[in-house]
Amino acid sequence: MTTMAPPRPAERHERHERQERQERHERQERHERQERYERHGCRVRLATGPAAAGEARRRVRDVIRSWQVPVDLDAALLLTSELVTNAVRHEAGQGAQPVVLAIACSRGRLRVDVHDTSRSLPAMAEVDAGALAETGRGLLLVETLSDEWGFYRTPAGKAAYFTLAFEAAKAAKAAKAAKAAKAAKADEAYQAGQPDDAPAAGGRGPQRVHARGRWTVTPPSEHRPRRAALAVPAARLPSA
Repeated sequence: MTTMAPPRPAERHERHERQERQERHERQERHERQERYERHGCRVRLATGPAAAGEARRRVRDVIRSWQVPVDLDAALLLTSELVTNAVRHEAGQGAQPVVLAIACSRGRLRVDVHDTSRSLPAMAEVDAGALAETGRGLLLVETLSDEWGFYRTPAGKAAYFTLAFEAAKAAKAAKAAKAAKAAKADEAYQAGQPDDAPAAGGRGPQRVHARGRWTVTPPSEHRPRRAALAVPAARLPSA
């Protein structure tokens, strides 16, 4: 059998340098990607009237593609259209003031704010025997598809907003929750399959053991009687 010689110091040093270069490159990529996602955003004054919704969708689409924001594009466009349409409807009787669209990415989320000059706050529609109000139905859709939504008063009127979490953040959160649920289920199954704390006949009860910096409780042991020794007949001595 042939044995491989240990790596020379120069080879180990070169391997270590390659590994460091790769780690620096990965850190730089993560930093650039995070900077791209953490942009301050943009603020756009939309056209007045029904054309505002279409312009808002185009603006949001361009921002998501340009910044490479990892969110559901269809959901973002639909939510934007609902908020802008609601704002334009409230502006219709007030001289058709322009609606302002604000888009921002921060802390793993895309946020879209829609500003208008109306003082009336949005209200969710109540489900009854009749049909839902058009505005309330849109807000129900916003509440369902967004990760967070709300409204607040501004000096000029009010603003409504929604947020969408990045897909990578959602996947990591779901994986963490699934891992915790799996661990809890395994612990329940383990506890259900264990005998009572009382020791078996001849055995010992649960013991506390300190290992790896924490205390754990060992399950009670069972008594296993030793196998009985076989009787060996004594050898007969020859008679004199």
